Amino acid sequence: MREDSDWSQAFVGTSIGLPQRTYAYYESGGRSIPPEIWGRLADLYGTSVDYLMGRTDVRDPYPPAKKRRD
Repeated sequence: MREDSDWSQAFVGTSIGLPQRTYAYYESGGRSIPPEIWGRLADLYGTSVDYLMGRTDVRDPYPPAKKRRD
């Protein structure tokens, strides 16, 4: 998705609060991506974590959760 958007690793890293080098390790599979980073990436790309992980072919993001009344 990054390359399809013509974004650099530095741009994506900065956008999600990481140095380019750290993001590059995640992208290459050199490090496991922590759950909070999956969430940031999904938000950046406007999709779901499941789509990024290849668990679904549906690119649309999930609808926002309803707030519970206590």
